[in-house]
Amino acid sequence: MESSKAETEETTRVNHPSGVLLEVRNLVTEFRTENETVKAVNDISFSIKAGETIGIVGESGSGKSVTSLSVMRLIPNPPGEITGGEVLFTSRNDGVIDLLQMPEKKMQKYRGNEIAMIFQEPMTSLNPVYSCGEQVMETILQHWKSPSIPDSRNFIEKTIRSLYKFMLVFGSIFIGCMMFYLLFSDKSFTGKLLLILSTLYFTGLFTFYFFRKRAGVYRPFHYYTSRERVAKKNTLDLFGQVRLPDPERIFYSYPHQISGGQKQRVMIATAMACNPQLLIADEPTTALDVTVQKTILELMRDLQAEHNMSIMFITHDLGVIAELADRVVVMYKGKIVEQGSVLDIFSNPQHPYTKSLLACRPPLNKRLQWLPTVSDFMSVDNAGEMVENSRSVLEVTHRLEVTKEDRKRQHSELYNREPILKLNNIRTHFVTQRNAFGKPVHVVRAVDDISFDVYPGETLGLVGESGCGKTTLGRTILRLIEPTGGTIIYKGKDITKLSAHDMRLLRKDIQFIFQDPYSSLNPRITIGDAIMEPMKVHNIGKSEKDRKERVIELLHRVNMNETHFYRYPHEFSGGQRQRICIARALALNPQFIICDESVSALDVSVQAQVLNLLNELKKEFKFTYIFISHDLSVVKFMSDRMVVMNEGKIEEMGEADMIYNDPQKEYTKKLINAIPKGELDDIRASIARKRMRAQAF
Repeated sequence: MESSKAETEETTRVNHPSGVLLEVRNLVTEFRTENETVKAVNDISFSIKAGETIGIVGESGSGKSVTSLSVMRLIPNPPGEITGGEVLFTSRNDGVIDLLQMPEKKMQKYRGNEIAMIFQEPMTSLNPVYSCGEQVMETILQHWKSPSIPDSRNFIEKTIRSLYKFMLVFGSIFIGCMMFYLLFSDKSFTGKLLLILSTLYFTGLFTFYFFRKRAGVYRPFHYYTSRERVAKKNTLDLFGQVRLPDPERIFYSYPHQISGGQKQRVMIATAMACNPQLLIADEPTTALDVTVQKTILELMRDLQAEHNMSIMFITHDLGVIAELADRVVVMYKGKIVEQGSVLDIFSNPQHPYTKSLLACRPPLNKRLQWLPTVSDFMSVDNAGEMVENSRSVLEVTHRLEVTKEDRKRQHSELYNREPILKLNNIRTHFVTQRNAFGKPVHVVRAVDDISFDVYPGETLGLVGESGCGKTTLGRTILRLIEPTGGTIIYKGKDITKLSAHDMRLLRKDIQFIFQDPYSSLNPRITIGDAIMEPMKVHNIGKSEKDRKERVIELLHRVNMNETHFYRYPHEFSGGQRQRICIARALALNPQFIICDESVSALDVSVQAQVLNLLNELKKEFKFTYIFISHDLSVVKFMSDRMVVMNEGKIEEMGEADMIYNDPQKEYTKKLINAIPKGELDDIRASIARKRMRAQAF
């Protein structure tokens, strides 16, 4: 038995280059279905040095997240299975080991302790029924053993806590029932004495609660063991390190009570709880505001320098990689197509797929007619082989550039018409607290005195951080949220005075593309029925056959085919779902469309396709858009004019290029500075800052 155990230990210890923390060799991960076997990760190899940041980039389905889950041994089996390769990791205590050969029980020793992971979506990664602090404490208590607090003492304290809880709950119920009995039944001296003692018990209990609450204790009756008290202190220290405001409040808050950026910091604190050697971050900044994203990236850099930690950063955005990574690995369809230093990849990309990822990000220093996509750099022939188009990023973008004269001519035609929409002093307030008499005590001014016009054929961009009132304003225009004051004039009609019936008819003319395509589509009906449903409500089409033909035509228009008509939402990717939502909006032949963060969570390549599609449809159907986003680079590409919002008010408004090139307000400058630009000068400056930060720590 001992010899077999020793043999198992020996097989996990392998040699790999010194200074390398993690080395992945020829990794293969497959997913099996009834019809086929898909190699999600197909024979990839790379390494990470101690203290190094490696960025893994690619579209959805390229194998980025599957690679990280394979390293952590978190691939669900079935349907997934790691079928080949080695993952060599240099453990603090055990030396070089092959993680793929580890028994599952022993693997738990490394997860969270030496290799930690920040998952893509913090809302689904955090448990909604436990407070944020408890979830971080759980990680600490799982892996951390304090020699100063022996297990015997911890066991005794846990037993005392169980008795304390029993007495507090059942004792209070028993004494309460006894008080009720004594108050109405037993009038003897003994009964009165017991009644007085019971009253004193509850008075003492409430006094204890009151003074503990006034002292700032969030859970006055909660009893922590010595080990839990130390874990709580460590958790609060971690919350301070990740710059969470009011760590004590966040400790007792539940995930739904804090913002997206704060949730992401809680996830980082959880990952950092045991001071891991390797941190795997899977899309940790996707769909976050650019300002929050910048804060998160700076935080990760500081923590890395302080703890000499290695980072595997997974994203689809090369601009973010430029801010953080030392080396870049580019993945496409489960394979690594290119890897090298961040400066080499950005200055001289070799593979056409890398070129396409660099080119499809909306440029900030010029205006393009449309965004380049993967098809501008490579295509696939009938045999399934890749065919490269030998063009550089500069060559492709140069021929798409819009001159200032063309843009000036377009705007002179656009703004010579009468506005299609006029907002006058719109206010939308929410009462969050009332006093005993129903009078509002606390009011949130989500939209506060907003006025602007929108012209036919224009794309007006609304930009700002989360909570600035962009989405509330968009919904107020459609009266999905009732305005508190002001007027909304659409084609000469005051929308605020329309009846519910008239408003329902008007919504045929003004459509809304919601932020989340996952929750916008009913999972129980096919996408064909989902697109036809509003057509039936508004009596569009003479028959079911006519409506079906119209839906198939719309599917073709958004680059999908008629076989998709009978499929359900879960069978599509995020980008395809967003196209379905666009097709549903087009089904009613609207003239005005409000796009609410419609591309915020999409890959940059898919994002480019959707943005190009919206611009094509605008030209074909003469649409007018209000385009809402927190990403100023996307808004700048899409918009004729731009409105910058902050705390319910307009900070700045004007022609999109002018606002970007010459912002007047500090808030606008802050948004622009937070955009990850990926310029070579910025990369060189970032490399210099990393060296200075490493020396400082």
